[in-house]
Amino acid sequence: MTSAISVPHIVPLSDILPDEPLLMMGAGPVPIPQSVAMANSIVINHLGETMNRVIAQVKDMGRYVFQTNSRYVLGVGGPGSAAMEMAIANLVHPGDKVLCICNGYFSRRMAEMVNRVRGEATILEAGVNQGASLEAVEQALRSKRYDAVTLVQGETSNTVCNGNLAGIAQLAREHGALVIVDAVCTLSTMPLEMDNWQIDAVITGGQKGLSSIPGVSLLAFSERAWAKKIATRSDLPFHWVLDANLADKFWNQKSYHYTAPVSGILALHEALRLVCGETLPKRFERHLNCSEALQAGIEGMGLQLLVAKEHRLNSVVGIVVPDGVVAADVLADLSRVHRVEISGAFGLNIVRIGQMGEQSRAHNLFRTLHALGSSMQASGAKLDLPAGMAELERSLSH
Repeated sequence: MTSAISVPHIVPLSDILPDEPLLMMGAGPVPIPQSVAMANSIVINHLGETMNRVIAQVKDMGRYVFQTNSRYVLGVGGPGSAAMEMAIANLVHPGDKVLCICNGYFSRRMAEMVNRVRGEATILEAGVNQGASLEAVEQALRSKRYDAVTLVQGETSNTVCNGNLAGIAQLAREHGALVIVDAVCTLSTMPLEMDNWQIDAVITGGQKGLSSIPGVSLLAFSERAWAKKIATRSDLPFHWVLDANLADKFWNQKSYHYTAPVSGILALHEALRLVCGETLPKRFERHLNCSEALQAGIEGMGLQLLVAKEHRLNSVVGIVVPDGVVAADVLADLSRVHRVEISGAFGLNIVRIGQMGEQSRAHNLFRTLHALGSSMQASGAKLDLPAGMAELERSLSH
């Protein structure tokens, strides 16, 4: 006789969540505007004329944010990693040779995805906490024929920026290779010109620079890549949900693929509308000014940034944890005492502060920097908190 499964004792979310919402200042997700949250609360039919109008506008706004005229702007119901996998699964065929430029955790994830779809990944390691050099990439491309090159614009894990992205894309094109770029933490926070830089696929998530919700992502394929690797493909891709030809039925042919995450798409629509309203040049300027002011405040109080300025990612800032201080203690104090959450790292002795979307506001910077300094001091660090706050204010005023 089978025993009955008893009803579990469940407490409501109100007993789990903190009394005061935490200020999300880590590597993502980021705070979302109220209008985006409102859009995410709406449910509509995933097919029909209303959804068609929403999708048409998401694609138009997506083209602006990606800086492309390509028809192939698609969404995916999944995290940024699902968009990454969609790009790789459709552009890398079994046996294709791919140069994977690796700076850290997420660029290596792209290499793993290449191997999983039966491509042949060759890893080009950049220097420690450095962006890839044009010379190293050119040497690798001359040594062997590659079908594609993968890289991240900003390596969230260790806060390194591949500042030579445009030049790397040009080299890849000269050697006949497609270019697949992870812009999950950088799109709309810093320049990325898909068409002008001749990039073949750009991937992003909703929950970072766009200040939308996690779980709905966006990617764009170039017309060249679509014609070369997707439209004429004879074998079936390994993934059904991530098959770009099937996704195209929904995104461009007003047909059924799977039940789309309609609430998330509405949230993404509103987030993109806000980006377009601000315009990319003003958005880039806001992000750069806020991130550089935050960095100046961090150094002003006596803390060290992990990455040298010429290789530093501004979207996520990495701060070295002083000797004798435990990063987990700092994070716990920030959350418990100051109601601010920042991120740890992937085995590195650093903490990370995000500067993406709604994080890049002056009032968030003052609250976060003061909380960071206070929690560092509570955990045993010796620093000058007033000097850091003064430097933040000075930098923002300029």
